[in-house]
Amino acid sequence: MRLIKICSFVWVLLLIVAMDARAQLPDKVGGLIRADRTAANISKTSSPHEALMSIVDKESTLYVPSPVNAVNYLSNRPNIPDVLTWQPNFALVSKSLDWGVTSGPMEFQKVGAVKRHGQYLTVWRRDRKGNWKAHLRAEVENFGKGPKSDMVYYEPDDSWYLKHRSKVRLQQREEVVTQSDELFSTVLKANNEAAFKEFLADDVRYYYPWEAEIEGKKNVLAFLKKKRIEITTDPSGVGRAYSGEYAYTSGTATVRSKEKVVKFNYIRIWQLKDDYQWRVLIEMMFER
Repeated sequence: MRLIKICSFVWVLLLIVAMDARAQLPDKVGGLIRADRTAANISKTSSPHEALMSIVDKESTLYVPSPVNAVNYLSNRPNIPDVLTWQPNFALVSKSLDWGVTSGPMEFQKVGAVKRHGQYLTVWRRDRKGNWKAHLRAEVENFGKGPKSDMVYYEPDDSWYLKHRSKVRLQQREEVVTQSDELFSTVLKANNEAAFKEFLADDVRYYYPWEAEIEGKKNVLAFLKKKRIEITTDPSGVGRAYSGEYAYTSGTATVRSKEKVVKFNYIRIWQLKDDYQWRVLIEMMFER
């Protein structure tokens, strides 16, 4: 009997250790994930307003769905959901540790109304005190159905990167990303399938209204073909990590289907691949 109890205790201990090992995250990207989860916990235990205020500053932008200054918007006590919960299932941090992205499923609800579902996307940057602040945050609504995606994160390595000091040079580096988005937009006007094949990463995540998260280039292409969707885009915003390997672009889009034409906003998260080509890791489309 004593041997059985000892074996049972060892088994439980091993199970706890294994669960703890799965819960651990690399230090760099883990810090961003913890910041996002902390804000989500504030939203759950206090209020969505307090949670959002905790992660924005005067340079933050919220899409509601049009872009607005986050502090001004939240200071006016907007009509935001009474309940807002979210959980990151994607995260990345740049080598320079100044820039990151999280995204994942969310739920929101007004008191007395039905629960609604969606996907959020946050582009983060560190402030002068080293705190993570939301640079951009956008959401798209869906039905909350479909399989749940596993957690995916990109932990930066310690490889060398060029540390530019010139503001002119830093602006030029952003212009390179803008040019990639402009080229993407040009090819979209001619041939949507060719554009997405060329510019989407193989492991892209695609967020589209009323659709579950779509993972992988092949699945995105199949979705667009099935829905007979034609997309044209017009870039307007850009931001790039100091270390240079990640960036975002934003702008407006026109989405044509067999039923209607809809005006959208979009955000794209880009990665500079080993072949020195920019590819889209995440694309979010949401109505404006």
